[in-house]
Amino acid sequence: MDKNTGNIYTTEQKMDREALCPEETKAEECIILLNAVVGPSGDLIQFPVIIEDINDNAPHFENSEIHLRVSEDVTVGTSLLLDDQAMDQDAGRNGELQYHLENFDDVFSLKIEEPFIMLIVKTGLDREARDQYQILLVATDCGTHPLSATATLIVTVTDVNDNCPSFSSDSPRSVTIPGDARKNMLVAQVSATDPDSGLNAAIVYSLSPKVSERAKKLFSLDSLTGYIRLTQDLQSDTAEELLLKVLASGHHCPPADTQVTVSVLPKANQELTIKIGFIAEQQNQTMVLPENQPPTVLAVLELEGDNSFKGSSLSIEGEVPFTLSLQNGKYLLSTSKPLDYEIKREHHISVVAQGRSAEGSVIVPSRSVIRVLVADVNDNAPHFFQSHYQLEVEENNQPGISLLQVSASDADSGYNGRVTYRLSKHTSTIFNIDPLTGQLSVSASLDREQQGVHKLTVFARDSGSPPLESLATVSICVLDQNDNAPVFLTPHFIFFIHENVPPFAPVGKFGVADPDKGENGNIELNVVNSSGPFVVDNTQRILRTTTNLDREKEDRYELYLLASDHGHPTALTSTARVTIFVEDVNDNQPKVILPSSNSSCLTVSPATMAGTMVTKIYAIDEDSGLNSEITYTHVAPEPMQNSSPFQVDSRSGNITLGQQLLMKDLGMHHLFVVVRDEGKPTPLYSTVWVNLLVNESMEPCHLDKAPTWTGTRDLVQSPSKASICEIENPSSAQLTLLVGLGMMLASLFLLVLSAILYLKKRRSQNKRRHVEENEIALRLKDKYHSDD
Repeated sequence: MDKNTGNIYTTEQKMDREALCPEETKAEECIILLNAVVGPSGDLIQFPVIIEDINDNAPHFENSEIHLRVSEDVTVGTSLLLDDQAMDQDAGRNGELQYHLENFDDVFSLKIEEPFIMLIVKTGLDREARDQYQILLVATDCGTHPLSATATLIVTVTDVNDNCPSFSSDSPRSVTIPGDARKNMLVAQVSATDPDSGLNAAIVYSLSPKVSERAKKLFSLDSLTGYIRLTQDLQSDTAEELLLKVLASGHHCPPADTQVTVSVLPKANQELTIKIGFIAEQQNQTMVLPENQPPTVLAVLELEGDNSFKGSSLSIEGEVPFTLSLQNGKYLLSTSKPLDYEIKREHHISVVAQGRSAEGSVIVPSRSVIRVLVADVNDNAPHFFQSHYQLEVEENNQPGISLLQVSASDADSGYNGRVTYRLSKHTSTIFNIDPLTGQLSVSASLDREQQGVHKLTVFARDSGSPPLESLATVSICVLDQNDNAPVFLTPHFIFFIHENVPPFAPVGKFGVADPDKGENGNIELNVVNSSGPFVVDNTQRILRTTTNLDREKEDRYELYLLASDHGHPTALTSTARVTIFVEDVNDNQPKVILPSSNSSCLTVSPATMAGTMVTKIYAIDEDSGLNSEITYTHVAPEPMQNSSPFQVDSRSGNITLGQQLLMKDLGMHHLFVVVRDEGKPTPLYSTVWVNLLVNESMEPCHLDKAPTWTGTRDLVQSPSKASICEIENPSSAQLTLLVGLGMMLASLFLLVLSAILYLKKRRSQNKRRHVEENEIALRLKDKYHSDD
């Protein structure tokens, strides 16, 4: 209740009308009386809350099965009361129930007469046709969204005696018995049936009163089983026929009848006898023959009897691998085909002698049974239940574990069927097999990287003489474990790359491998402990640049490469050192240091001696090698060539007086000098003006502005190799040539010496590479794996 407004709300707990209302009010309105204290004076008022029902309870049968019993002779239209009704805890329409049947085959229907439910029999019942019905009784409430429940109605049809006994068509009609049959001999059995059940199906057999006195004297009939037996020994020398009429009676039924004709044969005066002369080895008329023998004569048989028998003969009963052949009045008993111990170990040969009396009316049978035992021969090799076994074993297994058990059977017996096992001679010695049980084991840990699949040949041999053998193959697939770290082809990779290559240009390819398989051998490379402009392309295992390289800023980079696999449960790693040399590209022009300006000026005395160095051009090139080798060339337009008394040394940049100064040389001399490197494929150059004033007064000179080049551009780009002044002075040119040759020889010597020292250093580094060059300066070095 809201204390300020007086509004009443439900709580978070769900209301259940059936739980809140007492049993006696569930069918009526569910009213709950509440008390409230109102106003400043605390007046107590009482107000009702009516909880309305919703259809939240399904009907419910107390029993899931309802059993009814009804007689098969019940009248059509009979009503059967159903005591088990469904209950619904809801009220009003939500608790009102309707019923209907499902799966009832139109034999029954449902009738509702409040408060009773009745099952109506719509058609006649026949227990002999169907003795039980299972019907689904469905109860549905009348709510807006109806709910239902089901129970299985099992109707059992009980029997009434509405059927009488009858004889089947295969009852014996006639039988023949010998004239010397013994007492209690079973002559025949009659059988009648009654479709009813229980006592209604009870049958009593009896002989008809019309049976002859001799038949009543010779035969008896069991009233319950229908067995007809002899009541005494027969000694009949003549043939006769006796007619038996048998009655089968049931409750309230006329008896059914059948007729049995018994033919009595006269007894024989003398029996035929069979004389057996064994050829094969025997004991007590039992012969032992090895299996797989070709057809062999076993015995000679003769018939003996008096002269009253005519047309006597011997024959073998049944299908057996033996034959009888008549020769000179005697019978030869032989095998008809090789015997097989595994198919049948013992044979019984039933030899029957038949003869007819002189009158030709009496058949006299006589039997003799010969027993043949088949001796086992080792003619079956062991047979494996599986010709090929497959299994999976994780590598690094515990030595001595069992892998699997092979099994073979041998159809032979005794020693011929006792099986032992062995492995092929070429099998690795780590595999063993128990010769008696066939249990296969491995005595050492398996290594998938050395051999992923092992194929074994198992032989099963019996103990016969000679022994027989068969084989089966065993394939062992070794499963991978992450027991190998990635391995670099070398602990130190050295790469060379030109400066100014574009970003993401390839620097070099890494050789790295992991002998493990799958994720255990899937390698990821990363650059560690370096801020250099490089990144690893893992798809191609190539090191690439991330920015432009400038040799003049950094000509060498040292970094470390970390290789990690994706193995579980722990990834393994290894490292390699990478040295990258940035090779020079001719990307810097020579920079002139002296003179400092094109308007600089120097005064030269006319008395200066020829060959004196007047001044010097000094330039530097930030490139290296030939790209930094500088030459100085004095160039001038065609009309002014060979007019300057000054000459420029192409290598040193020294400016000397090439000849004695004359009066005509007084005045300003402007030397236009090209400063060029020897870069390939295209050299770079800079230009500078050297201003020399030949004057007797040595006062400093000054130019207001730099001179202007009036020559063509091709003189600057492709100057002659020798300066104009050098051509005019042969002695100076020869001196320069000698100096140049000397410098070339010295440079060649230094180059050879450097190569020798470099090779020695490389050989020493190769010896120490596993110790020194694989070390990395990591703060957490123990988190990485290296070959050391």
